[in-house]
Amino acid sequence: MHLSMSNAKNSRRDFLKKSAAAGAGFFIVPRNVLGGPGFIAPSDQLRIAAFGAGGKGYGDLTNAYNSGANRIVALCDVDPKQAARAMADHPKAKFYHDYRVLLDKERIDAVTISTPDHTHAVMTYDAMMQGKAVYVQKPLTHTIAEARLLTETAREQRVVTQMGNQGGSNQGVVKVKEWIDSGIVGEVKHVNVWTNRPVWPQGISMPEADEQALPEDVAWDLWLGPASKRPYTPNLHPFNWRGFWEYGTGALGDMGCHLFDAPYKALGLGYPVAVQASVADVYSRMWTPDYTPEACPISTRVTIDFPGGVVFEWTDGGIQPALPDLLVENNFVPDSSGVMMIGSKGIITVDTYGNHPKLFIEGREVEHFDTDAQGNLDLIHNSSWTEAVKAGYGSDQHKALTSSFDYAGPFTETVLMGNIAIRAHQMRRQNENGRYDYFGRRKLYWNGEGMRITNLEEANQFVTKPYREGWRRANL
Repeated sequence: MHLSMSNAKNSRRDFLKKSAAAGAGFFIVPRNVLGGPGFIAPSDQLRIAAFGAGGKGYGDLTNAYNSGANRIVALCDVDPKQAARAMADHPKAKFYHDYRVLLDKERIDAVTISTPDHTHAVMTYDAMMQGKAVYVQKPLTHTIAEARLLTETAREQRVVTQMGNQGGSNQGVVKVKEWIDSGIVGEVKHVNVWTNRPVWPQGISMPEADEQALPEDVAWDLWLGPASKRPYTPNLHPFNWRGFWEYGTGALGDMGCHLFDAPYKALGLGYPVAVQASVADVYSRMWTPDYTPEACPISTRVTIDFPGGVVFEWTDGGIQPALPDLLVENNFVPDSSGVMMIGSKGIITVDTYGNHPKLFIEGREVEHFDTDAQGNLDLIHNSSWTEAVKAGYGSDQHKALTSSFDYAGPFTETVLMGNIAIRAHQMRRQNENGRYDYFGRRKLYWNGEGMRITNLEEANQFVTKPYREGWRRANL
């Protein structure tokens, strides 16, 4: 039974009158009488902290708050200016520069983590080791070794987790799997995935450090976190870090967890078996390509092989695949990023985040699954996590999550496999003639369980990374 607003107010008045008359008498009162329609008792709200409160972090904490379904009790950011909007929205939330101090001092249930890629793993690990549920932006981690660690730790600590690739909760992904399982497109062996990223500076040398330019309120050493010590370097924080390997994962890391999700899920894939990359060269002077191994390239092509002969072909930097005749005949116009799953009987295309899948079969009208009506994907994906946290580890809500670490961990490992091939492509050594041999430009074979490249030992350095003293966790 629901009370109208006027009835709720009258009920509250009656309750107060009876309380005054009864003195110390005890009453059990419905929550909707005390708080009004839509009231959520504090005991039913998660106490949430946000690590990274500006940009995407602001969106993540706002979705976790979910119009008051939960409480934002603490905010953490190395740059208070980035967190200003969140602080204004949640004036009672305590602010911290250092997430470790926050974890030590605050009583919280869960955290959202929306920081540069290189800090995801240490923050997530530390939170899970304290039993906190976590929602972490994609890519889940900076390296494959970190993804494996977080997957195992989430199980050991029995915490509810979700990676922020919101398209995973798109009904379009469900429709794609339905089409694949029905056999209507036949056997799918080749998947094209493309993006217009990078849309930030990439393929360039690291900007020069300038300690004098350090903004007064920015905690630069905390921003560096596990990365090597470096004087303040402009044009990295808050966004352009994405184009440098020490902090980001390039175009593939940025968009792979969005774009690979539909075909990876629908085809039921696991660890890849091989990967190969080619990389665009930049020439600032004649005949001599620029060499910037610290930077992610401006454009790449990556092929990832899976057991059974399935191949994902990734292109970035705006390079799109050639369209089969079936798509041309049906006036298909590719979006700036997208997916094309080529079967023996037909083709499925999907836009970014699993949106608007289309089914192309020779001689039939194109079938378009409209995903516009389902609402805010970010909110759907995030709120399903908060409700699963309330329901508990192992609950039906937890098992229904589309990107918990049981899935997101191995999936992220697959995406980051491509970056191993890209970085191997950039490796070189000087030969006896004074020229350079680019010895990593080959197909790399992968042992998924063992997390190792089996035919080029030097490439295994990219499975993990160096950590600054005090920042290494567990067996990394």
